[in-house]
Amino acid sequence: MRLQPVALALFLALPTADAAATWIEPSHRHQGGLQLNNGHGYPILRWLRDSAVEAFFGKRLKDGDLENAETNPDIAMKHRDDIVLRFNATTFEEKRILAEITKEFQVLDIWTISHEYVDARLFHAERFMPALLKMLPDSLKKPEILIYDLPSAIWATFPEKTSKGFGSSSLSVRTSREGMGNLFFKDYQRLSVITSWMRLLEAMFPSFTEMTSIGKSFEGRDIHAFRVGARDEEEAEGGSRKTILVTGGLHGREWISTSTVTYLMWSMITAYDKDPMVAKLLDEFDIIFIPILNPDGYEYTWQTDRLWRKSRQETNTEHCPGMDLDHAFGYEWATNNNAGPCSESYGGDSPFHAIEASELAHWARNQTTQRGVKFVGFLDLHSYSQQILFPYSYTCATQPPNLETLMELGVGLAKAIRLSSGEAYTVTSACEGAVAYRSKDNSDGSRERMEGGGGSAIDWFYHELGAKYSYQLKLRDTGSYGFLLPPNHIVPTGEEVLNALKYFGDFLLGNNGIEKVSFESPKSPKSPSAGQWRDLKRRR
Repeated sequence: MRLQPVALALFLALPTADAAATWIEPSHRHQGGLQLNNGHGYPILRWLRDSAVEAFFGKRLKDGDLENAETNPDIAMKHRDDIVLRFNATTFEEKRILAEITKEFQVLDIWTISHEYVDARLFHAERFMPALLKMLPDSLKKPEILIYDLPSAIWATFPEKTSKGFGSSSLSVRTSREGMGNLFFKDYQRLSVITSWMRLLEAMFPSFTEMTSIGKSFEGRDIHAFRVGARDEEEAEGGSRKTILVTGGLHGREWISTSTVTYLMWSMITAYDKDPMVAKLLDEFDIIFIPILNPDGYEYTWQTDRLWRKSRQETNTEHCPGMDLDHAFGYEWATNNNAGPCSESYGGDSPFHAIEASELAHWARNQTTQRGVKFVGFLDLHSYSQQILFPYSYTCATQPPNLETLMELGVGLAKAIRLSSGEAYTVTSACEGAVAYRSKDNSDGSRERMEGGGGSAIDWFYHELGAKYSYQLKLRDTGSYGFLLPPNHIVPTGEEVLNALKYFGDFLLGNNGIEKVSFESPKSPKSPSAGQWRDLKRRR
């Protein structure tokens, strides 16, 4: 039944907007609560609307609750003694030394590795910097300080405070498409806000969207997925469907990955009746968005530690919880995957030991075997370093059968981003994303890795589910902010990746989503169904 979402959407269109404000507004960190004009007109309609909102989304926040939702300053001060460094490590030996120090002494948290440098957070810099410099070769003894004041950088990623509340001008557009989007993407959002926002989207566009849960996290939170696709009546009754999967939030601290997935979701939905290319893509394909695969880790970054990376699952080492979900999938899990529980790259004691990775794999297999879904594309969003990576991640010695096509499409994605924003993204195999130089000992030309590459999500979807166009996109930036990208980058990053997604879809439409030329005559575009027309007319 779709009556409840439709009814709710009608209630949201009523003149007053105070009920909607609490779960659409991106920031809960405002002094003095919400300064809204409650009004006195239409009390029965207002009561009906508020009752519908509470029945569907849960009880509204009261003004006093907003103060309790304030972000704890201790989250920022937790890392007041840490700094982020860039080592100009250009040789394999230099990178190996940094990796060994990280593993043995646990004073560094490696943020990213490239061929030219290694970025790392140094714990308790004043205490450990002298000892660290003694262990480093002369070529690494003068690292650049990327982030000196970590508390300020952390605090800047949280929604801004204001004593003015929300003005009437924002309320007048709160239920419009553009207004709601502008508000939502002004700041990074908490898990509860994202969940309510996704429910709202389903309520507003019930004929071609569907929100569901693919499973539960270790701490029992739902892992939400959101399907967008304009199915015809035959397909709606269970026909097979080509599908693109877009995921984010595998690592808790990578907030830009989550905000970008939600931006893509929002943009594809609202462009369906405006952009012919988007309309054609959604007529032919489903796109399933999973903004936060690691909800426990994501919520932990909001409540306790902004720089937390892993899940929150218990391990056999009490003081080292959590697993790296991008090293937890089953394909070639054991390859270079020997990190211990205290490592940021720990992928568990066995394949799919991490519950969230297991839930995603189980759901995806069920989609293919029980619902006829064919995953033709997979985009896994991360940060940072502005890279587009394709399989394989576990080794550089084995090349994927469609390597040339993967490279061609990857270059096309990078070009679409560059034309959109001017930002440069490099394109390479995922195995080289954490690799130094070719070792002289490897006569086969393979490269040695600086960290484990087995058990990655893109390798598993590529090899096990046949998603032949699988990519990991590492988003902005290249180190100025790292994982602490300010909120004013949310929309620019979303826009450039949206252009890449459109290029991705256009590529799949050009060869019908498979790697051989189809000799069938192209299908004529499908007309919107009656339900889709009702949605589109109602939202104009």
